[in-house]
Amino acid sequence: MKLTKLFLLLFTLLFVGEIHGQSPKIVAGINVDRVKRLEKFVQSEMDKGNIPGAVTMIVHNGQVVHQGALGYKNVATKTPMTTDDLFYIQSMTKPIISTAFMMLYEEGYFKLSDPVSKYLPEFKNFRVIRSVNDGPDAPTDSLKSEITITQLLSHSGGLMHGLEQNPVQIRFRNGYFKPGIKTIQERVANMTKYPLLAQPGTEWNYSAGPDVLCVLIEKFSGMSVNDFLKSRLFEPLEMKHTGYNVPKEEQSKIVALHTKGKNGTISVAANQPPYENVTVWSGVNGLFSTAADYATFCQMMLAGGTYKGKQYLSRKTVELMTSNHTGDLFKTPGTEWGLGFAVVTDGPATKTPASNGLFYWGGANNTHFFIDPKEKLIALLMTQESNFTWEYHNSLRQMVYQTLAD
Repeated sequence: MKLTKLFLLLFTLLFVGEIHGQSPKIVAGINVDRVKRLEKFVQSEMDKGNIPGAVTMIVHNGQVVHQGALGYKNVATKTPMTTDDLFYIQSMTKPIISTAFMMLYEEGYFKLSDPVSKYLPEFKNFRVIRSVNDGPDAPTDSLKSEITITQLLSHSGGLMHGLEQNPVQIRFRNGYFKPGIKTIQERVANMTKYPLLAQPGTEWNYSAGPDVLCVLIEKFSGMSVNDFLKSRLFEPLEMKHTGYNVPKEEQSKIVALHTKGKNGTISVAANQPPYENVTVWSGVNGLFSTAADYATFCQMMLAGGTYKGKQYLSRKTVELMTSNHTGDLFKTPGTEWGLGFAVVTDGPATKTPASNGLFYWGGANNTHFFIDPKEKLIALLMTQESNFTWEYHNSLRQMVYQTLAD
């Protein structure tokens, strides 16, 4: 009789617990039921016609907890998005190039305080504009100090990117990124034909500095950037689907670049990124990758430069890269710049649940990632839509942090 009563009691407790949802599914400290909220957010953006689809990924405590794909890789053909699809990651190339460059720092090729002109003498010749609205013949100022290696990595050297719609940046964009350039050396050789936006160390300006890093990688290593990345990062990390050129057998995996027009309709963009016969090994952009490949790179950085027993960087170098090197020059609340990454210095000021020390960046076609060392958390949201917004990144943080259950 007593055993029967005990059985009934246990059965009742289990049954009631299931009815009231008292046992959420927790995997590696993540409430996987709450991951549905991230998927719901992606679906809502698709329903609004803002994006064609997306791949999302969460890694926590070293374990892949979520990897999902929604929507289309091409809205014209209605080809479904898959988790192993290839994205043109644009400026998410920059953290990879910066990491490769810092591998050479550890080998003693340069000091972070070195002027760039120590290795590229033409960098002594820069002038500095007085106004972004100046014409090509307007007077300019001489340098008060030279651009340093640190400033290349942290976008504080006065260089520009050509993204803004003012006369100075438009001239740079039209000349620096002009068609017909075949190598990164040729592109960077044009850089000193244009003045700086500011005196080095006085402003944060998003720049083509990572292209200069590529020229220096080739100078120090004696290898092309393409070969250096393959041999030192991509092949050892088993990032088999990351590179400047996409093999023919993988080209069907490329997610088409989309754009939302003024009529509110999303469509495949007229101009697509180059994916074969690329010879400009750029640090600014250019790489294709999958969410899983990029997450592997992120896991290596989160683990202090080590992945599957192999050390790529020292823990102290990763700490150096993810520390504030720009003071208060970066005008995003709670955030400054390290060496290749934006770094959160005051989580609450970001108006997201970010931990201090989180580092991140994104790409112009709305590929986003962040790495939170305190929470041992990595998250990615990757789509291909040309109207870039940081709102997707902020939503990624919002939707991922609420899944934490440890």
